[in-house]
Amino acid sequence: MSSTDRSARTSTAMIATPAIHAEQLCRHYRMGETLIRAVDGVTLSVKAGEFVALLGSSGSGKSSVLNLIAGLDRPTSGSVIVQERDLAQLSREELARYRLHTVGMVFQSFNLIASMTLAENVELPMRFAEVERGKRDSLAREALTRVGLQGRMNHRPSELSGGEQQRAALARALINRPQLLLADEPTGNLDSHTGTEIMNMVREFNQHLGMTVVMVTHERALAERYAQRLIFLADGKLVGDESNSAVNAADQAGVGGGRP
Repeated sequence: MSSTDRSARTSTAMIATPAIHAEQLCRHYRMGETLIRAVDGVTLSVKAGEFVALLGSSGSGKSSVLNLIAGLDRPTSGSVIVQERDLAQLSREELARYRLHTVGMVFQSFNLIASMTLAENVELPMRFAEVERGKRDSLAREALTRVGLQGRMNHRPSELSGGEQQRAALARALINRPQLLLADEPTGNLDSHTGTEIMNMVREFNQHLGMTVVMVTHERALAERYAQRLIFLADGKLVGDESNSAVNAADQAGVGGGRP
């Protein structure tokens, strides 16, 4: 076999291997005498570089699935495999490293530390990753510049608008260059204009950095505008999986949202 053939076969194998694969994934817990089936036998795969939206009403299980993919919770049964690692088999220390280096998370409530400046908030994951102190400042500055906050680095979260706080949260999520961005209702606390700015940034990271994105939302219109696939959940079960032909056609034509 020639080196060209081996290279082609390797590339094909990488494309065929999903970034995320959940198999009969379950997360059950008890509330008094009641068994809550938050996630109940979900099987799905997400390709590397794909932008997927998880949709459903409150209590459908979409955030629970996201938490399992993030390694913030462990399944009752079944498996969730990310980049060929079964998260259920990882130790607490291995899960912590996984969350630090492989996953970036953005939440509806921003989750910035009020007593820290934006630069300090963005630096925090690098401290945990033991990045050299001399490098952290320039990397934080670069990350905040990327999201348009270079003039706000020394401000604290309370001094910023909701959109600016979410931009800072994005910068923090991406500071360790994760392969996977998980977003839980990232525009839920924002007005429509600011929400569009944030989503355009998320799409840019997906398209230009090749980052795999899984976004939880209850807004179908938002998902249809940005996601390549729409996955629907209800009562902890997967009830629909649709390719978004409009977004996929635009991506193939090279039409995408740039930086606002």
